[in-house]
Amino acid sequence: MAALRIGFALTGSFCTFARVIQEVQKLTDAGHEVTPILSFAARDTDTRFGKAEDFSRQLEEITGRTPITTLTEAEPIGPKGLFDVLVVAPCTGSTLGRLANGISETPVTLAVKSHLRRNRPVVLAVSTNDALGASLRNIAYLKNAKNIYFVPLSQDDPVSKPNSLVADFTRIDDTITAALAGTQIQPLFL
Repeated sequence: MAALRIGFALTGSFCTFARVIQEVQKLTDAGHEVTPILSFAARDTDTRFGKAEDFSRQLEEITGRTPITTLTEAEPIGPKGLFDVLVVAPCTGSTLGRLANGISETPVTLAVKSHLRRNRPVVLAVSTNDALGASLRNIAYLKNAKNIYFVPLSQDDPVSKPNSLVADFTRIDDTITAALAGTQIQPLFL
C-alpha cells in the first residue's frame, strides 16, 4: 500500500487503547502519515488503563503530530482534504449512535462528518459492550451508509458479556486497503 494520509481517531473504550496504539505504530512504521484525533473522553479521562495525558503523549511521539482534540481543529479536515482515509478505533457505542444520527458534537464525530463531505472512506473499529443490544441498530444503519466500512469484529466474551463486540484491530490495515477500493472486507463477523 502506498503511503497514505490517515486520520486516526480514538474514542473512550479505554481497555483497548494499548492494542490500538500498537496499530498506530504499525501504520506509522509502514510509512503512513498518521494524525491522531481524540474524543473529549479520550482526551480528558484517566482510567485504570492509564492516564489520558500519557496516551496523548504516546500518540504524539509515535506519529510526530499533536492530536486533534477540539471541534475547531477537526472542522477543516474535509474542506482542506487532510486525509485519504479516516479510522475510528476504538469506536464506542456512543460514537456509533452519534454517527448514525448525524450528531457531530465531539472532535471525532465532527472529523468523520467533515471527512465524509469529500466522499472519502471512514473505517470503524467497533468496541462496545452493547453492540448486540442497543447499538445494533446503529451498526446496521452505518453498515448501509455510503463510505463507511467496518473492521471485522467478534464477541470478546460471549458468556460474561453476551452483547459485546470488539474489532480485530490487527485487521485495520487490511480494512483500509479494502475501503480505499470501495469494498467492505469480508468476513465482517469472525
